[in-house]
Amino acid sequence: MSLSRAPRRALTAAVFLAAALALTACSSDSNGKSGGGGGTNFVTSSGGISTVAKGERTATGKLAGKTLEGKQLDVADLKGKVVVLNVWGSWCAPCRGEAPHFAKAAKELKSKGADVEFVGINTRDGATSKGIAFDEEFGIPYPSLFDPYGKIILEGFPKGTLNPQGIPTTIILDKEGKIAARSLMGLDETKLRSMIDPLLAEK
Repeated sequence: MSLSRAPRRALTAAVFLAAALALTACSSDSNGKSGGGGGTNFVTSSGGISTVAKGERTATGKLAGKTLEGKQLDVADLKGKVVVLNVWGSWCAPCRGEAPHFAKAAKELKSKGADVEFVGINTRDGATSKGIAFDEEFGIPYPSLFDPYGKIILEGFPKGTLNPQGIPTTIILDKEGKIAARSLMGLDETKLRSMIDPLLAEK
């Protein structure tokens, strides 16, 4: 029995996304000025961080699946908190460079009781063991969705939004679950906090 057209289209789209991410993986581009598609009203700073005004933000699609540890996680359940989404791969040098900064920021914000949650999206790693080893090496205290072929990314960030266009990418959701900021490069703690803190202060 042949596959239906819909699954074929989904598979083709996922393969295309994986190829696109592969082409831009671990880019050394520091300005991050790639647009998110027509109709987006975002502004990119000289530091390569794109932001969207509160009244112009769009919601994500479904961001759910199994974590590296095999547990179910749905980002929609985190609504009411700022959510830091980091797309990464264990093989990616800039991902390894930014990992200690993410671990430190996540631990410090949690210790202060901040309304923020971190979630990784591990992609293009063929086995969960690679991602788990990465987390252990860098002391990552938060879960990562396992998305080896980019299917979660494809569903979660519709065309025209501030979507991932390379690895690493960091996307911040506001407390309503809407896309508020994006970086297409490795981040240090200062730049990461510059994306998070304004959203924590929003009423």
